[in-house]
Amino acid sequence: MTEHSHLPAGPDDLGTAPAGSPRTGSPGSPAVPRLVVRTTRLPDGLPDDLTALTDLLPDARPLAWVRRGDGIVGWGETLRLEAWGPGRFADAEAAWQEVLGAAVVHDDVSLPGSGLVAFGSFAFDDASGTTGDARPGGTILVPRVVVGRRGGPGGTAWVTSISEGDALPDDVASVLDPAHRTPVAAPGRVTTVDGSLSADDWTAVVAEGVERIRRGDLEKVVLARDVVATAEHPVDPRWMLGRLATAYDACWTFSVDGMVGATPELLVRSEKGLVTSRVLAGTIRRSGGAEADDDSLLRAAHLARSSKDLEEHEYAVASVADALAPFCSSMNVPDAPFVLHLPNVLHLASDVTGVLVAGADGRPAPTSLALAAALHPSAAVCGTPTLAARDLIREIEGMDRARYAAPVGWFGADGDGEWGIALRSAELSSRDPHHVRLFAGCGIVAASDPAAELAESEAKLEPMRYALGE
Repeated sequence: MTEHSHLPAGPDDLGTAPAGSPRTGSPGSPAVPRLVVRTTRLPDGLPDDLTALTDLLPDARPLAWVRRGDGIVGWGETLRLEAWGPGRFADAEAAWQEVLGAAVVHDDVSLPGSGLVAFGSFAFDDASGTTGDARPGGTILVPRVVVGRRGGPGGTAWVTSISEGDALPDDVASVLDPAHRTPVAAPGRVTTVDGSLSADDWTAVVAEGVERIRRGDLEKVVLARDVVATAEHPVDPRWMLGRLATAYDACWTFSVDGMVGATPELLVRSEKGLVTSRVLAGTIRRSGGAEADDDSLLRAAHLARSSKDLEEHEYAVASVADALAPFCSSMNVPDAPFVLHLPNVLHLASDVTGVLVAGADGRPAPTSLALAAALHPSAAVCGTPTLAARDLIREIEGMDRARYAAPVGWFGADGDGEWGIALRSAELSSRDPHHVRLFAGCGIVAASDPAAELAESEAKLEPMRYALGE
């Protein structure tokens, strides 16, 4: 079921839906809100640096989807839609369509990310956010203000204001004034401890996964672990976003409802009938120092020839291609991956592309959220076969993934949008602003070595440790 929450749009809102709010279709449900939207071009553009968008965020509940200085950021909260259980994607989509049907949009820019947009974050597992859970399995947030840029430095920049009512919202260009922003504070000293499982216990879990694969129960499983960080001062996600946007500019830096990260993996982009998914699977740690470039070339060559990593990657690409095929009239699936170079690791990567086709009965092509739902969970974050891998994760992983490794991103009124997989990510505690939960996962196949997988997970934790300034 899905819940509509109408919250004040002030800067102190933490975006928590009131307990016991009526759900869609229940007696006493609120009427569908009438949103009024205005998008105008910013004639002077934005500063050219990569953090120009994240630097605009005024308070500690930011919304962001940024890569190489382009993207959208938002703040305030005009509307929140929440969904629970296995139907969370479909319910969120249905509620969003109701909102669109009542919206009035004035868009002078007409670019992806302008007009009426919403940010979203979903739980990994169907069992998350079921009846009785305090946290929903999916959340769609419509900000009060959105600022976007497309085309990099010198490209088009815009501001969108969204309000509830019958009149156009006031001009909001003044909110871009630095005087309206609370200063960003560093978290100070940060300490980390093992989360749900100790490092030793997690390697035992990996060994169990390898044993199940070797006896034929499944072909691949992705196993994750968490680490809990405690900061000296309350953690400001804007501090993390600025550091991630600079150091990991090839990734999609995101922040939605307390989930923050820089994901290298684009689950799906849908834009004007074209669909793209970047698949990552197969990883090797990247070293630093004076000989880092030469070392990276050697490691990249090793990764590209690694039978273990190529096997893992093949499963991931096949799962994405199979999931997208029913929605596409044509597809391009690369024969071999390329090596993606990031500051901390190297990945085997493939970009799967396709042309969307409308439904046979005249229905429109699926929205980006519907495509994300069809793709989740891919073999890159769950395993192969999917059901067997999911069941094994529930049995032996020993932690609640919450929204780690699940879809996070944005979509607009036309259904187009971008959804990443919440990797290289952290969840800010809603109870204690000093606590942050960091995540990392590894693809396990028959040739996996538990100690090597632990080392890989440590490498994957580096971006979020860096984001905290650790």
